[in-house]
Amino acid sequence: MVKKKVFITGVGGLLGSTLARRLLVKGNYHVAGCDTFIGGIRSNVPDIPFFELDILDTNKLKEAMSDVDIVFHTAALPYEGLSVFSPAIVAQNIVGGTVSVASAALHNNVNLFINCSSMARYGAQVPPFTEDLPRSPEDPYGLAKVQAEEHLELLNKLHGLNFVTLVPHNVIGVGQRYFDPFRNVVAIMINRCISGKTIIVYGDGEQKRSFSNVRDCIRAVEAIIDSDRDICGQVYNIGPHDNEISIKELAFKVGHHCSVYPNIEHFPDRPAEVKNAFCSSDKIIREFNYNTEITTDKTIQEMVAWIRREAGDKGKPFEYHLDLEFVRDYTPKTWTEKLI
Repeated sequence: MVKKKVFITGVGGLLGSTLARRLLVKGNYHVAGCDTFIGGIRSNVPDIPFFELDILDTNKLKEAMSDVDIVFHTAALPYEGLSVFSPAIVAQNIVGGTVSVASAALHNNVNLFINCSSMARYGAQVPPFTEDLPRSPEDPYGLAKVQAEEHLELLNKLHGLNFVTLVPHNVIGVGQRYFDPFRNVVAIMINRCISGKTIIVYGDGEQKRSFSNVRDCIRAVEAIIDSDRDICGQVYNIGPHDNEISIKELAFKVGHHCSVYPNIEHFPDRPAEVKNAFCSSDKIIREFNYNTEITTDKTIQEMVAWIRREAGDKGKPFEYHLDLEFVRDYTPKTWTEKLI
């Protein structure tokens, strides 16, 4: 059997590294990848051919992606909230980066390009979001994801790029960057909770989200990679579609699994934050017999145990590794004063 070669951008991130390890276990794929570790963790990368490069460097990507059959493009600066005050770096990375990876894929005649988009593409429409809804982003991050999708659609029209777009929603799990103050709400809550700090909640905490265990998401990616079906241009939401929870309820779940009563500290609403955001996965369930298996509670348990092993009972200090491009009086104080 000839093994297909899969190249994963963002292989140090939660999705990318989990997929890499899963494909290695399956044994019928060669796996390689790249990362810069702005949003990933170096220790996440398994023993594979690895390239530490910026996805905006198209020439280096062309070399790294030689003889690749499938590209899983998950590399991004997934900073939706931060993008309101740092739109340039997010747009350059997501739009420019996606076009760069796609260009390298076309250069190497890649068979399948799997694009990882975001629930931010749906904006503030009434959930659960379905794939046939119009794209209606509310912030620069969501807009960048939509523009990246539009570039892929045009490259398909012009050059036959065979691509599919996946929309995972609020992916969580072991291996997530838990010391990032700008994203990963569950990981932030756990890190603060085990270190005896308050749990920060923006607004009234009634915002509703659904959270996806990364292993459940990867099973959807597997189904698509293993399939020979013609699904070019299709969009699939992946993750649970019946477990939405308020952020306040989430804080109490985290406290429970950290064995403490959470001390919640409220801050003003973040600008442009969508109140309720969760997806329907009916399409991929119907077409690929996909379903989720791992509950939010189970995932939080696993994350608490892992973060305790990694950081100890005092947690790990948060790293403010990205700058705000500009500040307004409504910029969250948690960022301007580094309160997380």
